[in-house]
Amino acid sequence: MRQLLKNAKIYDGTGAKPFKGDVLIVDDRIGMVGKGLTDEADQIYDLNGKSLAPGFIDGHSHNDWFAIKKDPLPYFEPFIRQGITTFVTGNCGISTIGFEPGCPNTDKLGGGLFRFRDTTGEYGTVDEFFDAVDGRMPCNMTILAGHCSARAAVSGNVNRPLTPEEEQQMLAILEKALQQGAAGLSLGMMYEPGVYAQVDELKKVADLCVKYNKPLTVHPRAESKVSMAYPQLFGRSHLLRAFDELAEISRGTNLKLHYSHAIFVGRRSFKDKNELLKLMEQLRSEGVDVMYDIYNELQGVSVITAILPGWYQSMSPEEKKKPLNRLKLTVLIRATSLLLGFTFKDIIVAYMGPGYERFEGKSVHQIAKEEKMSDVDAYLMLCEISHFKGRVNMGPYTTPEIISAFEKDAHCLYMTDAWVEEHGIQNPAIYDCFPKFLRDSLRKTGDTLPNTIRRMTGATADRFMIPERGYLKEGYYADLTVFDEKTIRNAVPDQEKSFGIEKVFVNGKMVLDEDKLDKEVLKTSGKAIRIL
Repeated sequence: MRQLLKNAKIYDGTGAKPFKGDVLIVDDRIGMVGKGLTDEADQIYDLNGKSLAPGFIDGHSHNDWFAIKKDPLPYFEPFIRQGITTFVTGNCGISTIGFEPGCPNTDKLGGGLFRFRDTTGEYGTVDEFFDAVDGRMPCNMTILAGHCSARAAVSGNVNRPLTPEEEQQMLAILEKALQQGAAGLSLGMMYEPGVYAQVDELKKVADLCVKYNKPLTVHPRAESKVSMAYPQLFGRSHLLRAFDELAEISRGTNLKLHYSHAIFVGRRSFKDKNELLKLMEQLRSEGVDVMYDIYNELQGVSVITAILPGWYQSMSPEEKKKPLNRLKLTVLIRATSLLLGFTFKDIIVAYMGPGYERFEGKSVHQIAKEEKMSDVDAYLMLCEISHFKGRVNMGPYTTPEIISAFEKDAHCLYMTDAWVEEHGIQNPAIYDCFPKFLRDSLRKTGDTLPNTIRRMTGATADRFMIPERGYLKEGYYADLTVFDEKTIRNAVPDQEKSFGIEKVFVNGKMVLDEDKLDKEVLKTSGKAIRIL
C-alpha cells in the first residue's frame, strides 16, 4: 500500500524549521520525504498547506492497564483525537507487569487506581504483556517496569523493609523486565508499597537503570510544601525534601533520572518552582541526566485519601471514631491546608461509587454545606462511603505562568498522565492536553512550534530510546499527525473534545480522518515496542 501526502507544512521532529513538501508512505514505513514527489501511489491526500508532524508520543501514561482490556478502543479514542500514536506506560511504579506466575498478590497491584478487570488476562513479564497486546491495541506502546508492582508481588503492601530474599526477588523481576525490553523502571513514592521503601532499596533499583542505561521515572514522595510524607510541618518544603531523596539515590552516577509531572500542589507550593529547577541543574552538573515532564492542566486526579495521614487510615473503625483521634486529625488537616494554600473548596469529587452520583462535580466544601456538616466531617464521610478509594480532581497543581516557563525548558517533555475512567467526572487531559501545547506555541506563550513538536515527538523518542519513531525520516514507522494551525490557534480549549487534529496515521494506517475513527483498523493498528 502506497500513500502520498502532498503539499504539507512538514515538522520533522528535530526542532528544525518546517518546510513545504510531501511524504510517501509505503506499507507501514515512511518511504520518502521531499518536495514534488510524483511517485505513483494507491492513495493521494492533498493537505493544502496543513501541518504534518510525527505522531505524538505521550511520555507519561498508564494505558498499559487499558491495552489489555477486552475492548481497548474506548480507552484510547480521546488520545488518538489529540494526535497521539505512541505511549510510554507503566509510570509511577504501578505497571501491569512485575510479577511471576502464581503470584498471590496481583490484587495488590495498581496503587489503588487500577485493577485487572475486564481484561484478556494478567501478564507479569514484558514478554507476556507484549505477546498479549502486539497487534491487538489501537496505538503503539512501550512499558516501564514498576517498583510498586514488583515490591507488592513479592511482599504485598507491607510497611517494613524487605527481607534480603524478598529484595533479591524484587530486583530479579525488575532486571528481567529490562532484559526483555522494558523502556526503564518507575518509582511511585506516594503509592503503596513504594511509600514504604527507604533509600538503600531505591538505590538498588536506580543501579539497575544505570546498568542497562535506561531511565528511572519517579513520582516523588511529595509534590507540595507540606504533605503526609514527612512529620515536619515547618522548615524545608516537602517537595524539595523529596527531590533531595532523588539526588541521594542518583548522585555519583550517570542515571537517566526522570522527574514525573512537575507540579506544585497548593498555592503556597508555587514558589518552589525556581528552587526545584536549580536543584535539577545542580544534579545535571554532577553528571546525572535529569529531565522532567508536564501536562497542560491546572488540576490533577488523585485518590481521596491523598491528604489523609497513614496513621489514621491504618486505624480500626472504632479507633477512628474516638474524639481524641478525630481532634488530632482535624487539627492536622487544617494546619496542612493553611500551609498549602489548599482548601476543601479545591477538592472536586469525580467518583465515589454507585449510588453517590449526586456528589460528582461538587467540592467537598459544597457537599459539607448541603449535608449540614463541617468540611472535615464531609471529607471523612466521602472517604468512608467510597471505602477510602474515591476519586477526586484537585487543584491548583500549577499555574499558566509555570506551565509557560516549563514549556520553554529544553529538559522538559510533554505528556497527559491521564486515562479514561468508566464512571464519574473525567480528567480533562484525556481530551485536549497536546493540542493545548500547540495552541500555547501558536499564541506565543509556549516555545516555538518546531520545539514544541519536538518535545512531543523526537525528544521523547530519544529519552526513552524508542527506535524508528518520533521523526519524519525515510525508513521510520509511518506514525503521522496532520493538524490545522489556524484552528488550533483560535480554539477555545477545555470543551471535553480535541481541536485542530485532522488526520492520524498509526504504522501507515489512517485511523482518524477529520472526525471519523476507523474502528476496524484500530483493532490491530498498534505495535508493542521493545527497548533492547
